[in-house]
Amino acid sequence: MISVVIPVHNRRGLIGRAIDSVLKQSFNDFEVIVVDDGSDDGTPQIVADRYGGEGRVRLLSQSSNRGVSAARNAGIATAAGEWLAFLDSDDEWRPKKLDRQVRGLADSGLRVSHTNEIWIRNGVRVNPHKHHQKHGGRLFLKALPQCVMSPSSILLHRVVFNDVGPFDENLPACEDYDLFLRLTCRYEVHYQDEELVIKYGGHADQLSRAHYAMDRFRISALERLLVESSAHLTEEERDAAVAMLLRKARIVYNGALRHENEQLAQIMSEFRQRWE
Repeated sequence: MISVVIPVHNRRGLIGRAIDSVLKQSFNDFEVIVVDDGSDDGTPQIVADRYGGEGRVRLLSQSSNRGVSAARNAGIATAAGEWLAFLDSDDEWRPKKLDRQVRGLADSGLRVSHTNEIWIRNGVRVNPHKHHQKHGGRLFLKALPQCVMSPSSILLHRVVFNDVGPFDENLPACEDYDLFLRLTCRYEVHYQDEELVIKYGGHADQLSRAHYAMDRFRISALERLLVESSAHLTEEERDAAVAMLLRKARIVYNGALRHENEQLAQIMSEFRQRWE
C-alpha cells in the first residue's frame, strides 16, 4: 500500500535508526526504498549487511552525489505503492505514524496528510516557534513564508505526486518548499495533530547549513509557481505569492549588498524588476 523512500548520503551512523523506525510501524503494508546518493563512507554496505534479509527493504545506489531531490525521485520511480511517504535519513518515526495517517486519510477523504513532530537539536528537545504551528486544509497562504510541512511527515497518494510533478533537481535546497507550494495550491491537506515524527537538527551536514541565503531558492520556487501554476491560484493567492517573492528578493538583495556579492545582488534586482 505504501512506499517509503529514504534518501541518504554519508550517514552510516544514522541510517539504521531511520530504517528501524519504519520497520517498527504498527501498520505494516509497506516497502522501504533506501536510495544511497553516492555515499563514500560505507553507508550502502551498512544497509545491505543489516537489512539484506529483510524483504521489505530495497537498496538503490546512485554512483554520484546528485542531491536529495534526485534521490527521492529515483526512489519514487521504482516504488510499487499506491501511497508515497518520505523519511529523511537523520529523522525517525514513532510506531503509530503510518497507522494514524492511514486512518485519518480514510476518514477525511483527502489524499495528502502530514503530522505534528518533535524537534531535537544537539540532543536537546526544543519547542517550535509560533509561526511553525502546523495546520490542515488549504495551506497555500501559510506555505508562502516557509515550509509548513516536514518531508518526513508527509504521506500522499501517487496521483497527487503525478499531478504536481517531481522534486526539482535543479534546487540544491528548499526543494520541499517548492514541492509543497505546487501541492498546496491544488490540494487540501489532512493534519494529524500528534507528534509522530522526531526531527533531529544541529549536525554539520544539514542542507540549511550548507547553503547561504536560502531565500534565493525560495524565490526561484515562487517564480516557477507563478509562471507554471498560476491557473491553480486564486487572485488573492497570486497577489500574496508576488508580494512574498518581492519581499524575499529585497531581503536577499540587501544581504548581498552588505556582503559585497554583486552577482547575487544583480540577480535579485532582476527578480524585482520582473515582478514589481
